[in-house]
Amino acid sequence: MEKRKKDKKDSMYTVEEFDKEKTKVLKYVMYNKRTIQEIKLKFKNQVDENMLEDIIEELKENGYISDENYVKRAVNEFMALKNLSVKEIKYKLGTKGISNNLIEDYIAENREELEEYEQQSADNIALKKSVNMDEMEIKQYLIKKGYSEDSIKEAIRKIEE
Repeated sequence: MEKRKKDKKDSMYTVEEFDKEKTKVLKYVMYNKRTIQEIKLKFKNQVDENMLEDIIEELKENGYISDENYVKRAVNEFMALKNLSVKEIKYKLGTKGISNNLIEDYIAENREELEEYEQQSADNIALKKSVNMDEMEIKQYLIKKGYSEDSIKEAIRKIEE
């Protein structure tokens, strides 16, 4: 019983081989949600390239992997656990191999919520840093972290009150 992938190389592998490798990939995905790019990097030298593409397609079809869902979950985790600027969120998602279009679409759809979160993060950082930094140092720190000019001004205004 052979399974065929139609492409230039016309790689062939058995259903048993496919299932064995799919199980490995699925365990990796179930342990911690992963992006498609992370899966490709992890299994690049372990699984035949064509088989890996087939496995990824099957896992996508069955809802085990989705970069869209990964973005939603990751942003919710960032918002619950960290003080980040929207720029830092974009960077972190980009390092996971998420496409810029997907990131930009998510940010556009959730702009208001993300701007509120960024303001709250800037406020938290400014308050915390005000103990041992002056206003200029706090501004520079927030600029370096990618906060918007409006968020920085508002955060500084609040610590001056």
